[in-house]
Amino acid sequence: MYKKLIGTLATLLITTNVFAEPPQLKNDPKRPVDKISKDLGITEAQFIACFNNVKPAPKGEKPSKEKERMNKAVLLPCLQKANENISNEKLDEVMDKHRPKSKETK
Repeated sequence: MYKKLIGTLATLLITTNVFAEPPQLKNDPKRPVDKISKDLGITEAQFIACFNNVKPAPKGEKPSKEKERMNKAVLLPCLQKANENISNEKLDEVMDKHRPKSKETK
């Protein structure tokens, strides 16, 4: 009886794809959103919503200064609506802390 139950449970887990990666959102920042949002004092949903119009550099590449300025002009005001205590410096600190490693450092 237990073997059948375990087999059924295993089949259910496999067929429902419980262990699959969560689907990527339209512009998922591909960063540890849970940690970033915690460090900024906002929810994951708030961070993702604000990041939605940001155009990140491809993984492992550092964005140009102009691209950083353009992205921050979109991101910072939105984040500040969620938490007015987020400063430019705090945003830089948190994003740098969680920035994906560059190709050169791998």
